[in-house]
Amino acid sequence: MASVVPLKEKKLMDVKIGELPSWILMRDFTPGGIFGAFRRGYDRYYNKYVNVKKGSIAGISMVLAAYVVFNYCRSYKELKHERLRKYH
Repeated sequence: MASVVPLKEKKLMDVKIGELPSWILMRDFTPGGIFGAFRRGYDRYYNKYVNVKKGSIAGISMVLAAYVVFNYCRSYKELKHERLRKYH
């Protein structure tokens, strides 16, 4: 018999589509809850890619790639006007 896990304790990947709105409403959107979510994400990333026995450049390069993509998206409005266009 399968164990029943309360909806609040389920991970996002385990939530069914019909349960998604009620699962989102159960999340903690206070500043402390949001800070805790970012902290857990940082700790998970750090322990998976940076704090390992045989580390590589992969962990830091992912952060740099995300930074480049973020800045490109942020300045896209200005960059699209500098494209080469054909004027006839």
